[in-house]
Amino acid sequence: MPDPQLVISTCPDAKSAEAVAETLVAEGLAACVNVVSGLRSVYRWHGKLEKADEHLLLIKSTSSNFSALCRRIRELHPYELPEVLAVPISDGLPEYLSWIENPE
Repeated sequence: MPDPQLVISTCPDAKSAEAVAETLVAEGLAACVNVVSGLRSVYRWHGKLEKADEHLLLIKSTSSNFSALCRRIRELHPYELPEVLAVPISDGLPEYLSWIENPE
């Protein structure tokens, strides 16, 4: 049974988002990464209310790849503390879920 998960991250600009997405797929840490532009984030950072335009990464991967994927995002990411959240995928089209595990 595949162990698919959706990993969510954000990047400050298209260039860094594309670089992270391409590297994760090229290195086999993700089957696919959707880069969604037009995201507006509102958050608290170092005691201040912040607002930023960001790009959302929807990363299709597996829980067995998560540690390496997380480490690679931290290496590539321009933020001091990048968002990296993993959500288990409990169901989906069986063939697609299998592809996430073996995207060849």
